[in-house]
Amino acid sequence: MLHIFRLRSKPLWVRLLVWVVILLIAGLVLASTAGAQAVQAAPRNAAVILMKGADTILVQRSYRTATTVRTVVASPGSPRVTVLYRLTPSHLISAAEFGVQGANTPDDAPTLQSGTITLGGDTAHIVIKAGANERVIRPATSREALPLFNNDFTTLEQGVRMARARGVDSLAMSLLALANGQTIPATLKLFAPDSASLSVMGNVTVASVDADGNVTGGYLPGQDIRLVVVTGAEAAAIALGAPNYSAPAGAPYTAEDVVVQTPAGHKLAGTLTMPRNANGRVPAVVTITGSGQQDRDENIPSVPGFRIFRQVADTLSRRGIAVLRLDDRGVGGSEGDVHGTSADFADDIRAAVEYLRSRSEIDPARIALVGHSEGGMIAPMLAADDARLAAIVLMAGPAIRGREVIDYQIRSAVESDTSIAVAARDSVTRDFMVTFDTTTAKQPWMAYFLAYDPLPTVRRVRQPVLILQGATDLQVTADQARMLDRALRDAGNSNVTTHVFTDRNHLFLRDAKGHPAGYASLPDTKVDGEVLGTLADWLVSTLRPN
Repeated sequence: MLHIFRLRSKPLWVRLLVWVVILLIAGLVLASTAGAQAVQAAPRNAAVILMKGADTILVQRSYRTATTVRTVVASPGSPRVTVLYRLTPSHLISAAEFGVQGANTPDDAPTLQSGTITLGGDTAHIVIKAGANERVIRPATSREALPLFNNDFTTLEQGVRMARARGVDSLAMSLLALANGQTIPATLKLFAPDSASLSVMGNVTVASVDADGNVTGGYLPGQDIRLVVVTGAEAAAIALGAPNYSAPAGAPYTAEDVVVQTPAGHKLAGTLTMPRNANGRVPAVVTITGSGQQDRDENIPSVPGFRIFRQVADTLSRRGIAVLRLDDRGVGGSEGDVHGTSADFADDIRAAVEYLRSRSEIDPARIALVGHSEGGMIAPMLAADDARLAAIVLMAGPAIRGREVIDYQIRSAVESDTSIAVAARDSVTRDFMVTFDTTTAKQPWMAYFLAYDPLPTVRRVRQPVLILQGATDLQVTADQARMLDRALRDAGNSNVTTHVFTDRNHLFLRDAKGHPAGYASLPDTKVDGEVLGTLADWLVSTLRPN
């Protein structure tokens, strides 16, 4: 997804997905202002479980001592992240060590990424290692910022401890995202002896806390998401099942686990669905995920049941088209450094296309790309330079520079935050933009995104193009679909089809409002037949399976 706070870069600390939703669901709080000395809480072994109905979205296990907290965060289809925090007497975090393993792998599985962060001054020191590669980031931040690891409640608990130690019921805090060094403002409020709330850009998490500041439960107002906390042996017994990438029973296609070797030297794990009993070579599609660490289904843990590319693969393969979908770098079974730009990730998709061309069952002249969000920006990069590609589909792909996207999203987030007085919104917006420009904007992925103008590349595309867009999308607005259509036609490509679906959001789910904060509360998180049928009909007409 395209979002203001990049949750992939593709940095390790993401996978949503959508920045507003991830921050909302994570319930993370970080840092603040000055600090009184106090003793840390007693040792505790616990697990925070995010649940929607009877479904477990993710689990954060933690073991706390007086000076450290070790946490493990796991969710289906996403990397498992282990963090060891070093605590100070004033409830700050002086340093952290982290490691990332593949989704649903054993505890002793190789580490895909690891690193350290040192805090305590106006500049943090972050080291991230992936294989033989090492990356050092020294982002400017506030002196008492706490680190942000996605879906980890340790910093929420530290924030509660700090507020209590300082005798305040409201605390302005800074969140330092570790992978790219961006600093995000937040507000923590203690509104009862055993209750706290966190507001991040208009999104609120409410938690119950005990006398030591530990989270004991909570909820996301209006999201139908509960925080369930268990302790001791019960916490250790919780497990999440592995993602299921197999073909459904009785499906007229097979699902094969494949590995794509990239020129950069890393391997990408994926699934190739292949129609059964095909008459000769078959056409094929490569799917391209949006921003944020994504598995091959483009699963979003905070939106249970959302697996758009699994649905795409099922729909197309039932109609005679093979589909290759891949885990992003550093996700699931895929290797590789998640850092880079959209151009780097485009190279991974080029490798996937070449892999399909090497398969004897695939017709190399009938390979198409289906890209969602950032994937809709990447697909034209390949098509403009590879005339052999047969077609591309842009699902909520941007048509404007990232700078315009970011400015819009900041304004939209502030204007939707009812806790910010109307008279103060202009100044708050300016403050957020200054924070963004002095931190996040300087990181490689974001710098590339801010400067990149999709339209010059789009104008060089000569293949048939299908543009799909949700009318209520507040991340990539509906007018951008018309801009893409016009750019293609003005450049001489008349084989362009555009569909804007009423009441569909950025995920192509039915949603009259389209705000990311509401994704988790949608009653139906499956893409419906109107969208999938439009996609499939066009690809069948264009690729003409046997």
